This record gives sequence, C-alpha cells and structure tokens, in this order.
Amino acid sequence: MKKLILSGICALTCSAAPAFAADMAVKAPPPAPATSWWDTVSINGHVEVGVNGNGNNPTGGTNFGSFFTDKPNSVLLNQAMFTIQRPLDPKAKGYDFGFKFQTMYGSDARYTHFLGEFDESISGRNQFDIVEAHALIHTPWFTPGGMDLKLGQYVTLEGAEVIDATGDMLYSHSYIFNFGIPFKHTGIMTTTHVNSVLDIYAGVDTGVNTTFGNHFNCIDCGDNNTAAAFHGGVGLNLMDGALTILATTHTGPENPNVTATVLAGVNPNTALRSLNDLTAVWKVNDKLTLTTDLNYIRDDGFKATGGGVAQYFQYQLYDWLSIIGRGEIWRDNNGFFVASFPCNLCFVQVEHGDPLGIAIGGGATTYSEWTLGLNIKPTVPKTFEGTVIRPELRYDASLNGTTPYGGGTKSSQFTAAVDIIVPFTVK
Repeated sequence: MKKLILSGICALTCSAAPAFAADMAVKAPPPAPATSWWDTVSINGHVEVGVNGNGNNPTGGTNFGSFFTDKPNSVLLNQAMFTIQRPLDPKAKGYDFGFKFQTMYGSDARYTHFLGEFDESISGRNQFDIVEAHALIHTPWFTPGGMDLKLGQYVTLEGAEVIDATGDMLYSHSYIFNFGIPFKHTGIMTTTHVNSVLDIYAGVDTGVNTTFGNHFNCIDCGDNNTAAAFHGGVGLNLMDGALTILATTHTGPENPNVTATVLAGVNPNTALRSLNDLTAVWKVNDKLTLTTDLNYIRDDGFKATGGGVAQYFQYQLYDWLSIIGRGEIWRDNNGFFVASFPCNLCFVQVEHGDPLGIAIGGGATTYSEWTLGLNIKPTVPKTFEGTVIRPELRYDASLNGTTPYGGGTKSSQFTAAVDIIVPFTVK
C-alpha cells in the first residue's frame, strides 16, 4: 500500500523536481563576502567621572599617595577617551598589520603625558593627552607562533593596573601603579610567541613617559636625558589560560639632564633606574579571580630603592555585581619615589627637571592601603552597554610612624569614592 501511495505522489510531483531545485538555488542567499581589513577596525571610547571624599580635608588639596584620585572632595572628569584600532589577528599565520590610536581628555592626563607632547599646552586641571599611537605587524619569523612588532607610542608592559579605566577593577590606584612602574614608552617592542605557553618580550625605547630630543638643561624637551632604555620580559600562559604570569623590567637612565642632577653627583645619561614587576592572574573558577602584583624599583644614581606587593580579589556575585578587594604594602626606603604634586603641571615639570616643579615627599615610609569596592553594572540602553558604577572605601596608613597624609600631619588617611564609566561604540 505504501509503495502505491508513493508511486502516486511521484507521478504528480517528480516531473516538477528539476524546476523546484532550480528555484531553490536562485532564492538561496549569496555567500557572505570575505571580511576585509577595514571591517576589523573598531572605533569606541568612554567617559569616566568620579568623586573622592577625604574627611582630613588635607592642606594643599591633595590626597597623598594618589594620582588619578588626588583631588579630595571634588568631582573629576577623569577620562573622556577615544580609541580607533585594528588589533592583530591572533590566528594569523602569515603577515598581518594593525594599529592603535588612543586619545584622552580629563584630569588623569596631568600624569600620563609623553614629555614634549602636549604636556604643558594646557595649565588647567583637565588636559589633553595622546595615550597610544603605534603600528602593529605580525610576522611568521623565528617560531611557529611568529613575532609581533609594535612601533611608536604604547603603554608599558608592567603592572596589574592600566591607564584606561575600563581595564581596572577599582577607581583608585595602587602605590605600585603610581610610583613603581612606568606609564608609557616611545620605541619598538617585539613579542615572540615561542609556543602556546611562552612569550618573550624585548624592546628599546627613549625611557619612561618620554619622546625624542634632549640637550643639557632643557626643561621642555621630549626626553629628559640622552640615553635609551630596555623594556622586556617573559610571559607564561598556564593551566589552559586559567593562570597567566608576566615578569618584566624597564631599565635605563631616567633622571633629568639638568644642573641639579649633576650637582647631586649623578650622571643623568648613565645612572640606571630599573623598574621590575611580576603580575600573576589566576582565574580560580567562573566567579573568583585572584591577582598578585610584585614590584621592585632601584635608582642607581641616587642609591634609592623601593618595592612591595599588592593582592587583589574579584568575586562575581551576580552578572551585574562584583565585589573587589585590594591589599598592598609598598616601601619607599629613601623617601625618593612617593610624592604628591599640588599643581596641575607639577608632575611633568619634575620629570623634566624644571625648578618650578613641586613634589612633596613622604620620607622613608612603609605605605599600606586596603581598598574594598563594588562593580555595579546597571541596565542601560544598548548604546551604553557596559556602563559600570564603582564605589569604594579605602584606608591608607604609614606602618613606621611617619605622617605623609593630611598635609604632612597624619599617619593615615580614609577616603570614600565612587566613579561611573560610560562606554560608547561608533563602529
């Protein structure tokens, strides 16, 4: 019976089958066009606004030990950041090319300038800065994973925290971020992908936060001395990516090439400063991430050393809520590295060796800070997806009896802060 029914159906329809198949071929969607290089270019940014309350109301209007959150009891436009970039394709087997251009306007820019590049063009609290501007090249050289080259201006390899607020867990920053690592470099950086576990970094640059050009007693040059520096290290990708370790150094002369440095018995073009950092990130499970940041810094010219450790945890309570903690101890053995900068141009003036620059030190001090915060991701329109509110409580204290806080009158400092980061995407 089944054969009879099928035979009847075929008699009615089989003659039309070729036309039906042809019709389907016409209506099938055309194959998707190959992705072009320009299709992988992204344009986005964010705006960050915050406020930091300090009951000490410190003389000089500065939260000692802080950079981006240095102004107490004031609303800050920390960052209005714009980024256009085309990252390298991580699966590229041959040559690949990319770039990144990132600019920033806001109060954070007072501390992130490349010397000689818009660093004193605005004297107000909100300033303009080029954060990164570099070309990227992937090559199939030396190893199966190849080598990447970065040429131009880029942020440092070092540390658990970064300039771009969207890459940080907390609003305030660690002593390590502020005083133990560089911010940016101008030069060439190579990354050799030895295998799936090991990456080797090696590069040469003009120094910490510098560009090009120097002569003696130049207080507006792009470099504060005439020497180059080395930046590099080793990266490990372990436990199928659940544990990453990055050990890096930046070593080269960093003291300004001015009379005051020479009179102090230091050769600014040969005396080395070494900034060393090891950052380990362990994703324990889907909810808990632990980050450890170890730091050691030495200036051979002034025989000054410092260093310490910061430990972070991040626990994802819900999709919209995380709790963040950071505990840190950082020792400035000679009172050389940690300072506050009361005027808007003081930091870059001190970097240049300009006698107008003011730095208020804390003496030989063992600093501690304990910070507890939240990351709250509210429901927002899709245009602003990724918006995060970050309240935090922070306690800073000297562990050896010095009084760096409250305008040099107190051994501790308590602050309560909150910021909001609103991202946007153009392309």
